[in-house]
Amino acid sequence: MRFPGFTEPWQKCRLGDYIRIFSGESPNRINSEYDKIPYYKVEQLNWCEKYLGETPYLSQRGKNILPEGCVVFSKRGAAILTNKVRMNLFPINIDTNLMGIKADNSFILDQYLFYFILRARLNRIADTSTIPQINNIHINPITIYVPSLAEQEIITKFLALLDERIATQRRLIEDFISLRRAILQDAIKRGLSKKSWKFTTLNDILTERGERNSDGYDVCSVSVSEGVVNQIEYLGRSFAAKETRQYNVARYGDIIYTKSPTGSFPYGIVKRDTQKEPAAISPLYGVFVPKQDWIGMLLGYYFESEVNTFNYLHPIIQKGAKNTINITNSGFLANSIPLPSNESEASALAKCLDTITNKIVLEKSVLTHYTEQREYLLSKMFV
Repeated sequence: MRFPGFTEPWQKCRLGDYIRIFSGESPNRINSEYDKIPYYKVEQLNWCEKYLGETPYLSQRGKNILPEGCVVFSKRGAAILTNKVRMNLFPINIDTNLMGIKADNSFILDQYLFYFILRARLNRIADTSTIPQINNIHINPITIYVPSLAEQEIITKFLALLDERIATQRRLIEDFISLRRAILQDAIKRGLSKKSWKFTTLNDILTERGERNSDGYDVCSVSVSEGVVNQIEYLGRSFAAKETRQYNVARYGDIIYTKSPTGSFPYGIVKRDTQKEPAAISPLYGVFVPKQDWIGMLLGYYFESEVNTFNYLHPIIQKGAKNTINITNSGFLANSIPLPSNESEASALAKCLDTITNKIVLEKSVLTHYTEQREYLLSKMFV
């Protein structure tokens, strides 16, 4: 697939002959007031659109500063399989789990190299015999076909417009999520002020399900962003034990507590199961049945907030010597959260929040369409 007016053959090259490779290094934590640049870790590969000002800094005396326009990606571990690739918009330094490459000539545009690496897909390049990893020996021999600079520019501008639309769609989804949280927090504030809400112990509104997976339901994980998800469909493989009859069963509307640190949830996450089909859940998780559906709906929205989740769990959690979380299922139910006293008010609020959720689901499907369109174009516009 080519734009009109371009007929010249693309030049076949060995990628290693036209790029400079940057390896990450451990931070020396030198903090200079005048010449300092951000230092990024592998879990911070989302800084393409915004600057993370609270990261540790490396002085420009660091050995391996990445100039603006490098293509950056993970070089070891599971992050390779997600094909997460970014281009830095300002000089940075990176940790030992990251790698950066940059066109070292006037023959290949930085943005073209970025889209080429996206098209190549890291999981196809990496050595996956043990722990997935990418080194110079995997990058250098890659064959790249390069059109004229004029054609590179029009290709990258077109794809950049689509990327901009994808970024806008993601921000739209984030805005709806923020709106949903703001509506709930405002309702809590007004309800407590008017005394139409009261603090309710979870032990009074949840009961442990206690059902085991004797019917062999599909094993699911619990994701921060997606909630209960099928392991194979979402993660590409199953991480379950060979024998799953001792796994817990979760059904639609249940509340699940994972009991393990995840991202910005240091004490684990609490999610409502919105899958219609029953699921097998790790025996390490707690599965609870709400007395009424609106209770489960409000609990699900309440615990979406990192702050709400932390404030609920922090007083009742005990951490072990190896930072493990020690809490029983009954212990999880011991604290309280604010809930409406009036069922009709609670149901109306839950339905309002669900309306926004349905809009988020719709916008996510639009986002999926755009990302699939980009994948298709990448597969057709690069040799």
